Amino acid sequence: MGHAIYDPGWEDRPAWNVGRKLGAKRPLLPKQVWAVRFFLEQEHRLRDRALFDLAIDSKLRGCDLVKIKIEELVSGARIRQRAIVIQQKTGRPVQFELLEPARTSLLQWLERRGGSLEEYVFPSRTDRLAHLSTRQYARLVDDSVTAIGLRPDEYGTHSLRRTKAALIYKQTGNLRAVQILLGHTKIETTVRYLGIEVEDALALAEATEL
Repeated sequence: MGHAIYDPGWEDRPAWNVGRKLGAKRPLLPKQVWAVRFFLEQEHRLRDRALFDLAIDSKLRGCDLVKIKIEELVSGARIRQRAIVIQQKTGRPVQFELLEPARTSLLQWLERRGGSLEEYVFPSRTDRLAHLSTRQYARLVDDSVTAIGLRPDEYGTHSLRRTKAALIYKQTGNLRAVQILLGHTKIETTVRYLGIEVEDALALAEATEL
């Protein structure tokens, strides 16, 4: 039970966010991505490596990532190079690529996991027919970033969603492409999501000669 604002102890009660680091989680750097992959490989964590690689390439929110089914990633005996899912938040489809590291780790995991096409790629530990929870996904990400020396209060599941998007924007400056890849309906959302400031815009302008 919580406290009401009229309770005697309300004024002395600390705010829920005291001591917590708020705001957008940082994207991972390429070297940090490979550090996490190395850690998961060393620990022989096939599922977690496949989950991590899929999160990086798909750029999906956690609620969409954990609900992906085998049939959405598999074509015959191979992992698709491109896949498409319907986003829970917007109800709109978003397409994403699966590069070689992700295809390899996903294939290894699915060969080990087994299961039918209608089942989830990452099942729950307690119910094989249910999917991994977003809370458990968040705990796995915290575990991985901590293992390579990063602070879990600065990195989280949204770090994985932002990683490739931030890198693409940094390399190309193509905001529209990033908007499509993230499945945002408004360009303003993408601007806020990437934390683009006036300095970023000026830097791009200064690098463009006519």
